[in-house]
Amino acid sequence: MAKGNTEKIAKKLAMPIIEQLNFELVDIEYKKEGANWVLRYYIDKPGGISLDDCQIFSEKISEALDREDPIAQRYYLEVSSPGLDRPLKKESDFERFKGRNVELRLYRAINNRKKYIGELVGLQGNNIIIKVDNQMLEFNKKNVSIVRLVIEI
Repeated sequence: MAKGNTEKIAKKLAMPIIEQLNFELVDIEYKKEGANWVLRYYIDKPGGISLDDCQIFSEKISEALDREDPIAQRYYLEVSSPGLDRPLKKESDFERFKGRNVELRLYRAINNRKKYIGELVGLQGNNIIIKVDNQMLEFNKKNVSIVRLVIEI
């Protein structure tokens, strides 16, 4: 089964559980790490996700995965918080974290730079807008490898 299909099926199985627990599904990864395949769910909730929350979700999604058995090869299941430097992926992420500092990385350099740090202004169509040194910069999403929150201490 293709990686993308596996992630779609994993998401479909997770959504009823996510809704039941009032969690947010931040991301799903299904990838090979060394010799092993890993199915990793990143979950969150207002106030942050706890180890107990990860445990509860892990037990419930494990039951659903065992029942449906959508993945042919052996894999490890991991459930994690997205972390303080969480990546922003969904439109709602860009709305929710407006005003926060973000690190934006590009696939290819613009003006000899691939990394920008600035205040998230928001998402406009397919463009991510950040403010760097009082200058508004726009980046097309297809040119951006990752946008993640900057950890502020």
